[in-house]
Amino acid sequence: MGNTSKKLAAKCTLLTKDEQKYVAATFRAASKNSERIREEDLIKFWGPQIDPRLAQYLTNFLFGSGQQKTATVEFNRFAELYVYNVRGTVEERMMVTYNCLGMDYNEDVELPFQLLKEYCESIVSTYIKIVKSSSSKRARTWIDKGFRATASHVQALGEAVAASVGGDTESPQHCTAQQLSKWLQSNILLKQVAELVYVNLYGINKRAGDESPTPLPPAAPSLLPGPDGLDPMPDYPAFIDMSHIVWINAHLPQQFQHKWRFLFSTHIHGESFSTMTGRIIEQGPSIIIIEDSSGYIFGGFAPAPWAFGPNFTGTDESFLFTCAPKMRIYPATNYNDHYQYMNHHTKTLPNGLLMGGQFHFGGIWVNAEPFGEGSSAESCSTYRGYRRLSKEPSFRIRSLEVWGVGDKPVIDKDEDERDLSVLDTNPEAKAILDMAGRTRHSEGIREPPPL
Repeated sequence: MGNTSKKLAAKCTLLTKDEQKYVAATFRAASKNSERIREEDLIKFWGPQIDPRLAQYLTNFLFGSGQQKTATVEFNRFAELYVYNVRGTVEERMMVTYNCLGMDYNEDVELPFQLLKEYCESIVSTYIKIVKSSSSKRARTWIDKGFRATASHVQALGEAVAASVGGDTESPQHCTAQQLSKWLQSNILLKQVAELVYVNLYGINKRAGDESPTPLPPAAPSLLPGPDGLDPMPDYPAFIDMSHIVWINAHLPQQFQHKWRFLFSTHIHGESFSTMTGRIIEQGPSIIIIEDSSGYIFGGFAPAPWAFGPNFTGTDESFLFTCAPKMRIYPATNYNDHYQYMNHHTKTLPNGLLMGGQFHFGGIWVNAEPFGEGSSAESCSTYRGYRRLSKEPSFRIRSLEVWGVGDKPVIDKDEDERDLSVLDTNPEAKAILDMAGRTRHSEGIREPPPL
C-alpha cells in the first residue's frame, strides 16, 4: 500500500485492518490519488458494474442532495457507506436508506413504497451485473447452460425483496419507520445481496497487483447454488431465470443452499409421471418448478424425500412459491401437515403429486394420468398467505423440472434391504417401482452422474 493509502486508512477506525487497505486503494483509484473524490469521477469508476439508479442513490448519501449537495467527499464518509451497509446497526442502515433516497432520517416520515421498490431493484440489478461478469465456475455454468437474467425478472426480484416491508404478500403504498426497521432486521436476502454489492464496489479481496479501474467480483457469488448434473446436456432448455434461482434458493434451509442437483425435466425426459417419479424417489429434499401454458412459473420445496404412499409426508420447512409474474413465498402455517403426497396406479386414492391442501383442492396438484395436467386451488390452509399459483385453477403443464437440493443422501444398505423385503409383501408398490425402472431404461434416460 502506498503512503497515500496508509494515510487514508489511518483516518477511519470503522474499518478492519484488512478492509483498510482495500477501501483505501479503491478510494485512491477513484479519486486519482487525491484526498477527496468528485462525484463524476466516482460514477465513472463504478460505471461498468453498477446500475445507474444505484449510482445516483449512493451519491445522494455521499455528496448530499439539493442545497446541501457538496462537490467532493472525503475518505471517512466514503468508508461509512461501506461499513453501514455491510455490518451496520439497523439505525445506521435506516439512515443510509433515507439518505440514499434523498431524505433525512426521521421516524415520523413515511417512505413511498415506489421509492423503496426502485432502490431494491437497483441493488438487485447491480448484484446480477456482478454475477454475470463473474469468472466463478458456478455462475458460468448457469449462464452457459442458458439460464439468463432478463431485465423483467431482475425487476420482479427487486419488487419481491421490497414487498415484504408491509409484512404481507402485497405491496403497501407507504412504509413507516417502524416497518422499515423490522424489514431491515428480518430480510436476509436483502442483507446478503447488499453485502455482496458493496464488497465488490469497494474492491474487497481485489487481487494483489491488479490496477484495473474496477474491482473484481469475489470468487463465487454465494447466493447462487452450485449446479450439479447439467454437464451431459450442452443445450439445456432452461425456462427459469437466474433471478428465480436466487429467490428460491434464499428461502431454502441453509444446509441445502450450496447445491442444486438436476433430477428431472419434461423437455429432456419426456412427459411421463412414471419417469418423473422414478428419478425423484429417495433423492432427499427437492424443489419442483412448473410453468403453465400461460407462462406462470411456480412450485414448492419438499423437505422430505418423495415416496409412494397413502399418507402425507414432509415437515413445516416446506413452502410454496411463485416466480412469474410475481415472486412470492408461502411458508407453512402448521394448521395441518399436508406437505407432500405422491401415488400411482392405486384404485382407492388419487394418483398424482400433491403439495398442500386436500385431495382435489391442493396448492399444487400434478395429475399422473394423463400427465401434463394440473391444478392449483383458490385457497390452501397449509401455507400462510397462499394465493392461487397458476393463472387458472386448472392448467396445462408447459414445463416441469425437479431439482434435488443439498448433497445427495446416502442410503443405508440395511435399510434399503428392509425396504425391498417390504416390497415382497406389497405387490402393488413393487409393480410401481418396476414400471418406473423399465421406463428409465426403455427411454434411454441417462442416470445422474455420481457425486
